Amino acid sequence: MIPTVSAPEVLTADLTDSVQLRVLRPEDAASFCQAQLRSREQLIPFEPQRAEQWYDTDFQAARFAELLERDNVVPWVLVEDGRVIGTATLSNIVLGPWRNGDVGYWVDVAEVGRGLATAALSAVCRLADKVLLLHRIAASTNHDNTRSQRVLLKCGFEQYGFAPNYLHINGQWRDSNLYQRILNDREPGEPPA
Repeated sequence: MIPTVSAPEVLTADLTDSVQLRVLRPEDAASFCQAQLRSREQLIPFEPQRAEQWYDTDFQAARFAELLERDNVVPWVLVEDGRVIGTATLSNIVLGPWRNGDVGYWVDVAEVGRGLATAALSAVCRLADKVLLLHRIAASTNHDNTRSQRVLLKCGFEQYGFAPNYLHINGQWRDSNLYQRILNDREPGEPPA
């Protein structure tokens, strides 16, 4: 079981003096919706098409509650002064001999340029290694999303593939670059020394 609901504090990291990465809460929904609305135009080229309900606080609160019940996802928010300014999500977590997860992230358009995506992804990698005891994290980006690719490379990811027509983004199937980071060479599930 992934310790999101029972012990979310073990999955928390300070990214800067004022920004924290922590597991999301249903009460973050209003602030999340505000950040998504501010960033809507910026995110269009990189996200699935969103119905208007995506920006509804009640919809997001229910979605957050559902995410917190799942045992194969850790949904984080980047928070500053109580405001959500981004997210990072580790999903499709598989334990056993694979010990893998897929990561996605975004930062509020008003906060871009502060290094928060890099800090958040670095923290996710540390927590995935030390707390979740994963071996590998995978990520994909639109083939032309050079900003996100730079973040991945800064955080120690390497490109291992290219997938044509991989994700349905902004209304059509898009090519993606595939990345991975090997976190450790321990035996599966073995805690760090």
